[in-house]
Amino acid sequence: MPRQNRVMPTGDIIAHPTRGAVMGNRGILHDDTAHQHGQLTHRRWRHKAWVCCVLAFKDRRRTLMAPNRYTELFFFDEAVAFAAGHRPCAECRRADHRSFLTAAEHRGGTPSFDTKLHAARAIPRAYQLRRTLHEAQNLPNASFVLLDAGPALLLDDMALPFTPDGYAAPCKRPEGQIAVLTPAPTLTALRNGFRPQLRLPQDLF
Repeated sequence: MPRQNRVMPTGDIIAHPTRGAVMGNRGILHDDTAHQHGQLTHRRWRHKAWVCCVLAFKDRRRTLMAPNRYTELFFFDEAVAFAAGHRPCAECRRADHRSFLTAAEHRGGTPSFDTKLHAARAIPRAYQLRRTLHEAQNLPNASFVLLDAGPALLLDDMALPFTPDGYAAPCKRPEGQIAVLTPAPTLTALRNGFRPQLRLPQDLF
């Protein structure tokens, strides 16, 4: 039975069998009981350092949802992780982490960036992610927006609807103002050339 550890671009954390290409960490989101059946508690907003990591690092091995250890989250790809409010890990992705903060035009340490990113992604005391309005034509590639049918990735003149199984057939890029899932500091990094890892359908090429 799948554990509740697959993160959607909307920030929802669901149980789904599709394997992720990126792992994430935002602290301990489960307790001893949750460990037994793979469900999360409500402790999802306690920490501000939300990171996305590689799946394998220095031959380390972990037991998923082990008691008193951080909860392993998984994303279909890095654009999904960004939309959900995560940034590259400073340990297992040090070079990407530095490049990301530079592209995000951040001056200062990582904790101050995490504070900035948290303010951009979270609605205080509402336990929800923000939805901001932007002109669709001004959004960079790899941004996630919210269409009537659900989240979609913007890529050139296309929008790729997203489901837990991955990207569906592309449709035309929307026009006018649209709700954006990707937080503002991450949009800046994307505009300045940071390229997240994408798992695009093969028939796009």
